[in-house]
Amino acid sequence: MAATRVVASRLASQMAVKAARPAMRAPVAASKRALRARQHGQLDRTATNGTNQGTASPMQAVRRQQASTILNATARNAFQRRAYSSEIAQAMVEVSKNIGMGSAAIGLTGAGIGIGLVFAALLNGVARNPALRGQLFSYAILGFAFVEAIGLFDLMVALMAKFT
Repeated sequence: MAATRVVASRLASQMAVKAARPAMRAPVAASKRALRARQHGQLDRTATNGTNQGTASPMQAVRRQQASTILNATARNAFQRRAYSSEIAQAMVEVSKNIGMGSAAIGLTGAGIGIGLVFAALLNGVARNPALRGQLFSYAILGFAFVEAIGLFDLMVALMAKFT
């Protein structure tokens, strides 16, 4: 009778601990408790009066439940992105993302210089031959579109380096 009270109190305390802890930490703590109990010889013992009639003890039911929760937690963790182990590693990743974004954004200065050269050539051409103003302007807009597209591609690469 005393053994069933001990088992019942252990079950109640384990359930209270599982309810109080987050779901991801409960299987680890439960397996640690099971290892401690196994080391002290407290696991799978029934009452000493020989009343084991082929039924599973409450501790066996808890052990089966612990195994299923550990398997579920492992299956959930298998498809999650791996977090870095330390804050220093996480900070180094963020710094390298920022350096990559900055170095990719250097190409935007090239796009700005290119746009300036296109319109400088437009002004130079119109100054030399004002009669071709309409035709030169359409060429300048076409050149502006090409240079701007290259600048937008570079901006896209810079943002990808930062946010992926």
